[in-house]
Amino acid sequence: MRRAFGRGRDEDSGEGPNLTPMLDVVFIMLIFFIVTATFVKEVGLDVNQPDEDKPKTVDPDKKSIVVKISNRDRIIIAKRDVDRRSVRANIERLHAENPEAPVIIQAHPESTTDVMIHIMDSARQAGVYNVSLAAPP
Repeated sequence: MRRAFGRGRDEDSGEGPNLTPMLDVVFIMLIFFIVTATFVKEVGLDVNQPDEDKPKTVDPDKKSIVVKISNRDRIIIAKRDVDRRSVRANIERLHAENPEAPVIIQAHPESTTDVMIHIMDSARQAGVYNVSLAAPP
């Protein structure tokens, strides 16, 4: 039987926009962007891992030059109290004995920064550019 009002179900299937040309355009644009895209090469870091897992033996001749600063700004080099004016001479003497030895400054937390900077300047004037700071034990 035929409906009097409205349309039948057979007539609804033919209506609606045709999406085929739109999909063609979308796929063509997608292919265009994939082909013309520039790929950025990411920059990374090269990691050099050690050859052996064994710890390296420390040569006793290559000891560090340790300069300690006490809480009252006393300067101690090689277990001797050193005057502030002779720090450079002592570092030069120890550096001449071990040219590869770095200078390590162990400053007490209550010491002043002025003494530490004086020792760093003296080490650089003595020709030692490998100066490090360490916390007291």
